[in-house]
Amino acid sequence: MTDDAAIVRRLALLRLKIAGACRAAGRGAGTVELLAVSKQQPAAAVRAAHAAGQRAFGENRVQELVAKAGELADLPGLCWHMIGSLQTNKVRDLVRVPGLVLLHSLDRVRLADELQRELERAGRRLDVLLELHATGEPSKHGCAPGDAPALLEHVQAHCPALAVTGVMAMGPQAGDPAPVFRAVAAQAADLRRRSGLPLPTLSLGMSNDLEAAVAAGSTLVRIGSAVFGPRG
Repeated sequence: MTDDAAIVRRLALLRLKIAGACRAAGRGAGTVELLAVSKQQPAAAVRAAHAAGQRAFGENRVQELVAKAGELADLPGLCWHMIGSLQTNKVRDLVRVPGLVLLHSLDRVRLADELQRELERAGRRLDVLLELHATGEPSKHGCAPGDAPALLEHVQAHCPALAVTGVMAMGPQAGDPAPVFRAVAAQAADLRRRSGLPLPTLSLGMSNDLEAAVAAGSTLVRIGSAVFGPRG
C-alpha cells in the first residue's frame, strides 16, 4: 500500500529543491525537468505522483516498463523514459510501449541499428540520448567519451528513425561529482558543434548530486527514492 500523502509531500519538496538549485546557478526554475524514477515501485505509487502533477517517469528494465505502462494506460499525459542499459533483444518490446518519449541509454552502434529496424517496422520515431561512461567505473554503462562523435555520426547517417536530443551520464559513486558533470557538459557542447544538432537535453543528476548537476547545466534530473521512498 502506498503512502500517497508522503509522495505528494516529497514531490513538493523536490520541486522547491530544484528551484533553489536553479537560483543558485543563475538559471530559471523552469529550465530543469524532474524525472520521477519509478523502478521497483508499484503502479499505485505512479498514480499518486501523477495525481500530484508529475507526468514524466523513468524505468530501467523493459519488462517492468511494459507491465507498468499497460496497467497505467488510462492516465492522461503519462510520459515514459527508459533510463537503464538496453539489450538488443528487448528493443522490439520497448518501441511498442505506449507513452514512451525518450531513451536515455543509446551507447553503441549495434543498438542504434536494432532500434532503427524496429522503429521503422513500427512506423514511429524515437528521441534518444547518448549515454556517456563519464566516470570509468566498471559498475556503470555507456559509450566511452572518445567514441561518442562516431556514434552520433552513425546515427545521423544511418538511423533516420532516431532523433538524438542530448546526452546522459551518471556521476561518480564517491567524490565530487562537479568535475565529471562539467566534463559531460563540455562534451555535449562539442557534439553540438560537430553535428550541427541542438542537443538541448542534458540528463545529469540524481538525489545525492542534484545541485552539482544543475550547476553544470543539467536540464533533466532523475530522482527515485526521494520521490517514492524506499523501493519495493
